[in-house]
Amino acid sequence: MPRPFVPWPDPRLKAVAAPVEAIDDEIRAVWQDMLEAMYAMPGIGLAAPQLGIALQLAVVDCRDGGSVARLANPRILWASETTQSHHEASPNIPGLSAEITRPDAVRVGYLDETGKAAERLFEGLWATSVQHQVDHLAGKMFIDRLSPMKRRRLLDRHRKEIKRRQRA
Repeated sequence: MPRPFVPWPDPRLKAVAAPVEAIDDEIRAVWQDMLEAMYAMPGIGLAAPQLGIALQLAVVDCRDGGSVARLANPRILWASETTQSHHEASPNIPGLSAEITRPDAVRVGYLDETGKAAERLFEGLWATSVQHQVDHLAGKMFIDRLSPMKRRRLLDRHRKEIKRRQRA
């Protein structure tokens, strides 16, 4: 059974995650738990704080022939000037999504599963997912990228839908 997702607006989702000191079997086990939870959604990326784990860990797998990215302490080193828009969502706010515009390519520095410093260029949907996960590690949700008015309207509509379902 995958670990449960922390429900929004839990304050743990707003907290900045702590850096990982070293990659060991415990960290590898957390990555495995994260992948199981992500695949069960199903999803293409997950950050440790989404499961209530306050560490700078993320996983991304966009299933287009690339390999799973296991990232510790990821940081964006470069972002393209060109952008792309995708509908983004989060299992922490089930049923809510919004179109978010982000750079369409990013170079990310991180510690890999062996503990070595690595860099990787992510493009397309991979880039979107990595940036989404880096936001989670900084205590930000995709809705924080919306204008205050758009965020308020979207959340109001979402709350009304939840109440409607509860009455049905």
